[in-house]
Amino acid sequence: MGVKRSLQSGGTVLSVLANVLIVLSTATNYWSRNSEGHSGLWQECRLGVCNSIPCETMLAMTGACMVLAAGAGFVGMSMGLCILCHRGDFQRGRATSITFFLSGLLLLIALIGYSAKDAWKSDLFFSWSYFSGWLALPFSILAGFCFLLADMIVQGTDAISGFPVCL
Repeated sequence: MGVKRSLQSGGTVLSVLANVLIVLSTATNYWSRNSEGHSGLWQECRLGVCNSIPCETMLAMTGACMVLAAGAGFVGMSMGLCILCHRGDFQRGRATSITFFLSGLLLLIALIGYSAKDAWKSDLFFSWSYFSGWLALPFSILAGFCFLLADMIVQGTDAISGFPVCL
């Protein structure tokens, strides 16, 4: 297996990990915890009773960015799988990397927005759902770099393919 194929395979594996972590983070209610209970993007649980959270602008923005990041991650993952199955041309590699970078940017916006919303509360602690979102961020960005490097290898190979040089 060549370097290009290894980068594409690694990017696909990283995208699967990122998508699992994004979905897990978005769907669970353990973004923050305090002495009374825990809360997420959609529900708040206090003393064992869970209720929907009333609409707050920053929380709605965080939820929307997380859902969009998951969508971009799944689109990028499916494009990466098409490239791995030899159904993609070199243009698709660039688009795949842009999609993963977009997913990472949306994750970053969501997580910084949520951090800013609750940063000044002294009795509040961030929990595992929040941290799994932060863990998905480097996986998404690294997947984008893997596909970008593989695309650069394809372009470099195409550029020198007409030269009578033995490589």
